[in-house]
Amino acid sequence: MSNTQKHRTTVDIYGQQYVIMGTESPSHIRLVGSLVDDKMREIHSKNPNLDVNKLAVLTAVNAVNDYIKIKDQLERLQTELQKEKDY
Repeated sequence: MSNTQKHRTTVDIYGQQYVIMGTESPSHIRLVGSLVDDKMREIHSKNPNLDVNKLAVLTAVNAVNDYIKIKDQLERLQTELQKEKDY
């Protein structure tokens, strides 16, 4: 199977079903959907009065924040590794 072949996968996120198309495997898409659902439920448990739109935005903000932290950490590790190779 080619990596460019698109898969259509249905996921349940916060009680809604979404059909997601992508080149990633269906199991990967289901994992992403599950993690988004978990994060939305976690945020809702701490802020039960948020409407769904605000909850979705806060979930996205959390996800991007985590992404930036991991990206920065990866860049630092790559820089350290390059320094080690240069010695």
